[in-house]
Amino acid sequence: RRSRALLHEHRTDYAGVLAVFSCTMKLNIANPATGQQKKVEINDDSKLRALYDKRISAEVAGEALGEEYKGYIFKIMGGNDKQGFGMKQGVLTASRVFLLMRQNTSGFQGHGRRKGERRRKACRGCIVSPEIAVLNLMIVKQGDGALPGLTDEEKPRMRGPKRASKVRKLFNLTKDDDVRKYVNTYRREFESATGKKKSKAPKIQRLVTANSLQRKRAERSIKKARIATKQAEETEYRKLIAIRVKEAKERRSESLAKRRASSIAKKETA
Repeated sequence: RRSRALLHEHRTDYAGVLAVFSCTMKLNIANPATGQQKKVEINDDSKLRALYDKRISAEVAGEALGEEYKGYIFKIMGGNDKQGFGMKQGVLTASRVFLLMRQNTSGFQGHGRRKGERRRKACRGCIVSPEIAVLNLMIVKQGDGALPGLTDEEKPRMRGPKRASKVRKLFNLTKDDDVRKYVNTYRREFESATGKKKSKAPKIQRLVTANSLQRKRAERSIKKARIATKQAEETEYRKLIAIRVKEAKERRSESLAKRRASSIAKKETA
């Protein structure tokens, strides 16, 4: 009886510990306007109930997380469960599932795999549940009060966007503006290993210039010329084959005619 009582007490204590840990969640709050990020740990289950059963990309009012977040609106960007498995957008469940994933999808990078190979990997659904340990939030709308570590100062971006369309979106440019002039905003100077002063700027990707258009036109003309020469060579080849077939037929008919003539001559002499 004493051992059963101790076991029951141990089980109740373990369940209490699990209950305490189940209502603890870390929130990574990011503010894109200032470039700051802050980690907040919430132990109150009544505050966390506002996040439960919400999906990724859903918006949550800040008043539910505390009075200091009054007027703020947060957007759920993702998270991880207690075992480290990440939430996956589009998986409409709160539990952990095993999906057949292909290469370069979220949750399965698949470096060094064979082409077309798929693997069954574990991931957490996109619905927030008490099993989530870390939740990533982004400030969509700022409230009246300032939050230290999120809205008090601005951190400049170390590296800007590289794609031309994203640079235009960042600086509110049109297609007529030259994107290369605005990339110098993120040019940084540094010293190399030899002590020389150097500068670096993001290399623009998918940049459409006059040279790239001319290069495309040249490649297109080369491709058309290849197709034309291939078609001309094919017609010449077909003509040559027709001539060879005709000559073979003529030789065959001549040989048949000679055989018939010789057989007729043999019959006459006999």
